[in-house]
Amino acid sequence: MKNVAIHRVENELLSIGIKSIGAELCSIVNKLNGKEYIWQGDPAYWESHAPNLFPIIGALKNDTYIFEGSSYHMPKHGFFRNNEDVILKSKAQDRLTFSLKYAEDTLKNYPFKFELEISFILNERTLEVKHEVFNLDTKEIYFSIGGHPAFNAPLFPGETYEDYYLEFDQKMELNTCVLSNEGLISNISEAVLKNDDKINLRKDLFDNDALIFQDIPSKKVSLNSNHSGRILSLSYSDFNNLGIWAKPNAPYVCIEPWLGIADIEGTDQNFKTKKGINKLMPTHSFCATYMIEIA
Repeated sequence: MKNVAIHRVENELLSIGIKSIGAELCSIVNKLNGKEYIWQGDPAYWESHAPNLFPIIGALKNDTYIFEGSSYHMPKHGFFRNNEDVILKSKAQDRLTFSLKYAEDTLKNYPFKFELEISFILNERTLEVKHEVFNLDTKEIYFSIGGHPAFNAPLFPGETYEDYYLEFDQKMELNTCVLSNEGLISNISEAVLKNDDKINLRKDLFDNDALIFQDIPSKKVSLNSNHSGRILSLSYSDFNNLGIWAKPNAPYVCIEPWLGIADIEGTDQNFKTKKGINKLMPTHSFCATYMIEIA
C-alpha cells in the first residue's frame, strides 16, 4: 500500500484531516476544546474512520451484479474506500477536493466511465462533504453513494457510552431493516421508534448489525450527551436512507447518509433495477451533500 498522506485545512474553530487513500475524513478537531470528534480507527474494534461508499452501498448478493447480461464482482461498499488512485485535485484555504476517474482497473468490474469528486468544505463550525458524480460515458451510468463517518462516543472524561443518544429533528415511527447473515436486506423489520425522536446508545444496540432506515422522514440527527449536551449534528437532506452502526462494545457511533442500500435477499442481481440505484445520463452530473456541525 502507498504511504498515506493526510491533507489538512482549518479555520478559527475547526481543523480537519483527510487521508489521501480513499479521501477518507480522519479528523475533526474542535480548536476551542481540543477534542477529536472522529473515531481514530483502533484496530481492536474497527480500523476505519469515515469511508466513502461508491458505487454500491452494503453487500451484493454473492458480491455479484448483472449488467446487460454480463456478471461483475464488487466488494461490500464498493471500490472507492481504500482506493490508492484517488488524487487531491485542488486545495484552498477552506476546502479540499479529491477525485477518482475511471481506469482500466475500474472498468473490469464497473463498466462505466465516470469521475467522482468529493469535496470537504469548512464554514465556521460546519464541515460540508460534497459528492459530485460526472458521467463521462456514452450510456447511462448506475451507482449508489454514501458516507460512513464514525464519531467518538463518549467524548469527555467521566462519561459512558450509555450517556449518549441520537436525537432526530422530528418524532417518527421508525423501523429498521433486518440484515441476513450474508448482509442482505431481509423481509423482516423491527420497530426502533414509536412516535419518538431519540435512540439511546447502548453497547448491545448493534449486536444484529446496523440499524437501517429506508426513506427516513428526518433529515437531521444530533449526537447528544446527557452530561455535555449537544456534541454534533449531521444534516443529510440529499439522502433518503440512513444507517446507524458500530462494532458491538466499541466507543463510537457511525451516522451514515446513503443514496442506495444493500441487495435485498430476493434480488435478481440486475444492476439497472437494483433497489436504491441512481442513474445518470451521458454528459450529466449529480451532486449530494451532507453536513457535520460541531456544537
